[in-house]
Amino acid sequence: MKLIPINWQNIQTVFLDMDGTLLDLHFDNHFWLEHMPKRYAEKHSITLDKAQKTLMANYQAHKGSLKWYCLDHWQETLDMDIVSLKHEVADRIALRKNVIEFLEYLRVLQKRVVLLTNAHNKTVDLKFGYIELEKYFDRVITAHDVGLAKEQSGFWQALQNMEDFDKKHSLFIDDNLDVLQTAEQFGIVNLLAIHQPDSQQGIINTGKYKAIECYTQIM
Repeated sequence: MKLIPINWQNIQTVFLDMDGTLLDLHFDNHFWLEHMPKRYAEKHSITLDKAQKTLMANYQAHKGSLKWYCLDHWQETLDMDIVSLKHEVADRIALRKNVIEFLEYLRVLQKRVVLLTNAHNKTVDLKFGYIELEKYFDRVITAHDVGLAKEQSGFWQALQNMEDFDKKHSLFIDDNLDVLQTAEQFGIVNLLAIHQPDSQQGIINTGKYKAIECYTQIM
């Protein structure tokens, strides 16, 4: 793995995504694509195939919007206790390699570290209950706090009304390429993607964005 040069003296704020960036995306993919269809099929006494098709149609209808990430929306729409269902497979919640070392490194450098996630606040609370991460952040901001998903136009401007940061002196790391593109359009200069967000799936083509395989590359 090649080192990815970061001019840390030029960075004041580090914005970090959660799922797929700090945490293995396998938990989320398994939950929404495998566990949810299984439980939905059981609840409605239908085949797993029919459950998967029904849920995928629902997912696609809201993909990229705030509703897509909203547990309250899915709980109401599907009439299922999403949080309880997530607890059923919580053993799959896992940190990516060297994440804690990287967060401790940022603390030594005295950077402002902000968790910036599309995940619903209930999801964040659930995951913090299993993985000790919260203490490493100066602030936790969800898309629901902002009122827009990170890939939506206007997100970063709305964020700047909440969090004081300089777009030229901030680093943003995210596994979602649409999210990175929105950040780039706003003027965030330092952007990094993730090489393999889900440890159980293949690497992704991150195009023009440099991608982290392991956080030791930027330490």
